[in-house]
Amino acid sequence: MKMVKKVLAATTAIGLATAASGAEMTMKFGHVGAPGSLFEASVDNFAECVNSSMGDAVEVQTFGSSQLGNDKEMLQKLKLGQIDFSLPSSIMSSVDDSFGIFEMPYIITSRDHMRRVQDEMMDEFQAAANDNGYHIVGLAENGFRHITNNVRPINVPADLEGIKLRTPNGVWRLRMFQEYGANPTPMAFSDVFTALQTGVIDGQENPYAQIASAKFQEVQKYLSVTGHVYTPAYILMSKKKYDGLSDEVKAGLTDCANQTQDFTYEKAAELEESLLQEIKDAGVEVNEADKAAFIEASKPVYDAFAAEVDGAQEMIDTVLGLGQSG
Repeated sequence: MKMVKKVLAATTAIGLATAASGAEMTMKFGHVGAPGSLFEASVDNFAECVNSSMGDAVEVQTFGSSQLGNDKEMLQKLKLGQIDFSLPSSIMSSVDDSFGIFEMPYIITSRDHMRRVQDEMMDEFQAAANDNGYHIVGLAENGFRHITNNVRPINVPADLEGIKLRTPNGVWRLRMFQEYGANPTPMAFSDVFTALQTGVIDGQENPYAQIASAKFQEVQKYLSVTGHVYTPAYILMSKKKYDGLSDEVKAGLTDCANQTQDFTYEKAAELEESLLQEIKDAGVEVNEADKAAFIEASKPVYDAFAAEVDGAQEMIDTVLGLGQSG
C-alpha cells in the first residue's frame, strides 16, 4: 500500500493523503483539481481530518487531476462503487434541476449568503441528490467565476459576441452564455488547457483558483472580472454506499465535511487576492466588467428557469431574499 502510494504521488503529484496502514475501510476520493487548486486543498483537508480523527476505521485516499475520470465519469463511478467520493460542482445542475439555482447569474453574492442558503435549503438539495442516487456529505466551493479569453477584454455581454467559450456541461450555463452572445462549448476541465493553447476555443470561465492552478494564464491574454456565477462544490457519495455505513462513520465523515467547508471558505478568500496578482504577473490584461450590464442581460435566464423548472420561482425568491437578510 505504501509503495503504491509513493509511485502514485511521484507520477501524478497529487499528494495522496496518508493514514495509519491497515484501516478497516479504504475510501477513494477523486476530483478534477490540479496541484495547487482549491479543490486539491479542500479534498486533502477532508482526507486529513478523516484519517486523523477516525483511527483505524477509515482511510481516505485522494486522487486529483482527473486521474479517476472527469466529473461526469466520476458521478457514474460513484454509483458503480468504483470510487467513494467525488467533488462535482456545476455538473450537478445536470443531475437534478434544483441544483440549477446556483447557475443563475449573480444569485449568490457572498459566502455568508451561501451559508444562509445552505441552512435554509439543504434538505431540499439533499432530497434531490437522494432521488438521483447520491448523498451530499457536505459542501465546499468552486468559487466566483470570471472570464478569460484571447480575443478581447469583456466589459459588457456584447463583447462576448462570437467568442468560443468553454463551459462545464450544464444546461443553464450554456443558456446564460448563449443569452450573452457567446458560443459556449461544453468540455471536460482536463481538456481545456490544450484547447486554449491550440485555439480550438477562445476562452473559458472559472474561479481564480482553477485558472491559476491549471495555468490558463500561460495561454490567455485577457481576464475579465465578471463574478457571474458562484458555484458550490459537493462532497458527494452514492446513497447506497452512504446508507451502508455505520452511524459512527457517517457522523465522522459529516463532521470532517463541516470542518472542510470552514477551511475552504478561508482558503478561497485568501487565494482570491494572491492568485489575481499571480495571473496579472503572468502578463494577462485584467479589467473589471460592468456587472450591472451582465445582471440586466441575465433576466431572460431567470425567466426561463422559472418557466421550465417546477418550483423554480419559489427557489429564486428564497435565495434572493436570503441575500438581502445578511
